[in-house]
Amino acid sequence: MRNQAIRPLADIRVLELGNYIAAPTAGRMLADFGAEVIKVERPVTGDELRRWRLYGGDTSMLYRTINRNKKSIVLDLKTEAGRALVLDLVRECDVLLENFRPGTLEKWGLGPEELQQVNPDLVITRISAYGQTGPQSARPGFAAVAEAVGGLRELVGDPDRAPVRTGVSIGDSIAGIYAAFGTVMALFQRARSTSAIPLEQRIIDVALNESILSVMESLVPDYTAYGVERRRVGGRMEGIAPSNAYPCNDGFSIIIAGNGDGIFQRYMEIIGRPDLAADPDLRDNAARWRRREELDAAISDWTSRHTREEALKLLDEAGVPSGPIYTAADICDDEQYAARNMIQQFTVDTGAAEPSTVGFPGIVPVIGGASLPIRTIGPDLGEHTREVLASVLHLTDDEIDSIAGTSETEVTV
Repeated sequence: MRNQAIRPLADIRVLELGNYIAAPTAGRMLADFGAEVIKVERPVTGDELRRWRLYGGDTSMLYRTINRNKKSIVLDLKTEAGRALVLDLVRECDVLLENFRPGTLEKWGLGPEELQQVNPDLVITRISAYGQTGPQSARPGFAAVAEAVGGLRELVGDPDRAPVRTGVSIGDSIAGIYAAFGTVMALFQRARSTSAIPLEQRIIDVALNESILSVMESLVPDYTAYGVERRRVGGRMEGIAPSNAYPCNDGFSIIIAGNGDGIFQRYMEIIGRPDLAADPDLRDNAARWRRREELDAAISDWTSRHTREEALKLLDEAGVPSGPIYTAADICDDEQYAARNMIQQFTVDTGAAEPSTVGFPGIVPVIGGASLPIRTIGPDLGEHTREVLASVLHLTDDEIDSIAGTSETEVTV
C-alpha cells in the first residue's frame, strides 16, 4: 500500500503506561507515524477500555481504534518484579507516557528522578486531571469533569435546559493531542541540543482541564475585557450568524454556515431574500447576530421547501458552505473519505461465529495525499509480551518463562 514507508518517528520507542483514552490517544498518534509504542497493561483485565462499548467478543472496537499500531505487554506494576522490568524497558526507550493520578508513579518508585537515573535523556509525558502541581493536582478526574471545569460544558446545549456533553470523550482526545505534540516538541529539542536537556524540560505536564481551556477561544479574554459571560445557544455559535442546523422537507437537517460578510449576500439571494442581502443593517456579524431569530426563520422557511439533496446542491452552486449531518453509515459511504483512505478495513474478531470486516478511521494528518495505512489494530492483551522482552531486553525463553509460567502470548509478573 502506498505511503507504507512514511514513518517520521520510526526511530522512537515509547513505553505507554496509560489507560482509558487520554494517554493512549497520545500513544496512538506517535505510533501512527512510526514510533514503536509498547503498551503496558495490567494482568488479566488489561486496560479497562477493552470492555467499554463492548457489543461482542472480548475486546471493544474503541480499544482496537485507540490502541492501533501498538504492542501490548502484561506487567504488574504493583510488584517489585514488574516495576524492575519497567525500569529495564525505560533504559531502551525515548519516551515514557502515563496518565495515572499524580503521585502514583512516585509511590511505585517510578517517578521522574528514578527514571532519570536509568535514562538521562528520557522524555516523560504525564497526563492528569489538573496537572502535576497546584492545590488540586492530587484530585482524581475524568474528561467529563474536565470539560465542565474547562468551560466547555456550559456552552453545549440549549439555553433552556441543563448543559449536555458532546458524544465523544473530547476532553481526553484533546489532552492526548496536546500530549503527543508536547512529546514531539521535547524530542525535537533533544535532537537539536548539543548539551543535556534538564529533567524539568523533559517532563511534559498535560492537564485535562487546561487542555479544554486552551481551545475555548476568547472565553476568558471576553470576560476579563468586557464582562461578557458566554451562554449556551443551541446549534448556533455566539456572535456568529447565520450559522445553524436547518430542517428540510424529507426529514433531514443540514448545516449552513453563511456568516461571512460576502457569503451572506449570496446566501440571501439563493434563498430568495434579496431584501435581507441589501439590508444595510445586516452587513456585519454583530448586526446579524442581533437579528439571528429573523434570519434563522427565513432560512428555515427556505430549507423546509427543499429536500436535503436539493438544498445542498443549490447552496454549493452559490458557494455557500453547507453540508449534511452524517451518521456512521454516511461516513462509511462518503466518496471524499474513501478517496483519502480515511476508512480502512480490517478483519476482526467481533464475537460472531466468523471474523468480520470492520472499518476504522484513518490516520490524521495526511502525508503524501492520503491517510497513511494503519499497520495493526489494537492488539490482544499481552500479545507482544514475549516478543518485547526478547527483542528489547534480550531475555531468553527460559528467562521469560522463569518470570511467570504463562501462555505464549502473555507474561504476568
